[in-house]
Amino acid sequence: MSNNGNGTMGHGYYFEDLAVGMEASYSKKITNEDVLAFAELSGDTNPVHLNDAFAAGTIFKKRIAHGFLTGALFSTVLGTKLPGPGCIYLSQSLKFRAPVYIGDEVVATCKVTSLDPDKGRAVLACDCQVNGKPVLEGEAVMMVSRKAS
Repeated sequence: MSNNGNGTMGHGYYFEDLAVGMEASYSKKITNEDVLAFAELSGDTNPVHLNDAFAAGTIFKKRIAHGFLTGALFSTVLGTKLPGPGCIYLSQSLKFRAPVYIGDEVVATCKVTSLDPDKGRAVLACDCQVNGKPVLEGEAVMMVSRKAS
């Protein structure tokens, strides 16, 4: 990926540069501020995310991060690393495996599993882990631009 000189990223990988098995990751520690900001942005004010007393009475025993906050880390990988800037999200499946708690370090990894040269699409397996344990899994389909001929 190139920097276009004005402090923003240039284009990411082109379809021709991708290969099955390529992967990229992004790591983020989930903070209370992240959860509060996501609640404000999304409108999801479920008390399991925001209220300690309420969350204490749930199966989680303490507040958890929004599932889509965790899932948004896939968008970070896909939009900034692999395929990177210029790609277009077409679909994303999500399977929530375990809760993410405030203070957890989440590692999101996306790996190219197949390429469709006719449509210029890449399929990537997506996985979020906390301490090596899967918390979120899914699959993304991305439209990836081709090099100019």
